[in-house]
Amino acid sequence: MLRMSRKTLFAVEAVLDIAYHSGAAPVQSREITRRQGIPRRYLEQALQTLVHHGVLIGVRGPRGGYRLARERRRITIGEIVRVVRQVEGDDDPLHSEAGSPLGHQVVRPLWMELQSQLMEHLDRVSLDDLCNRANSVGIISEGRQHLDFSI
Repeated sequence: MLRMSRKTLFAVEAVLDIAYHSGAAPVQSREITRRQGIPRRYLEQALQTLVHHGVLIGVRGPRGGYRLARERRRITIGEIVRVVRQVEGDDDPLHSEAGSPLGHQVVRPLWMELQSQLMEHLDRVSLDDLCNRANSVGIISEGRQHLDFSI
């Protein structure tokens, strides 16, 4: 798991796009595709999976799209990674019966420890943290450009 799959990367980017570019209206998948270059076939599958697992809310209709199911500070990258990994299935070679005693008793435990540390770190990183990073590097939020705060 130390290597991120393409589907996992696309899912994190898509949810971050929704968190960062959302305005008053839901974010449409075609806008995510345009901004992130994520192939539509991967994107729709990932978004529906994230809706099913309570990370996103799908809004139907001609002006529909996707919204976060919770505040962006309450959704972690670890949660998104776990959802995608669960759907991808577990073909992790660490759980294979094949291998030597050194592999099973020394190398695999080390790798599993590293994975655990990585997931603990991802559990401490929220979408809000990544949105703040995006803002600090100067990425313009399209959704916030269209908000009108005048009363």
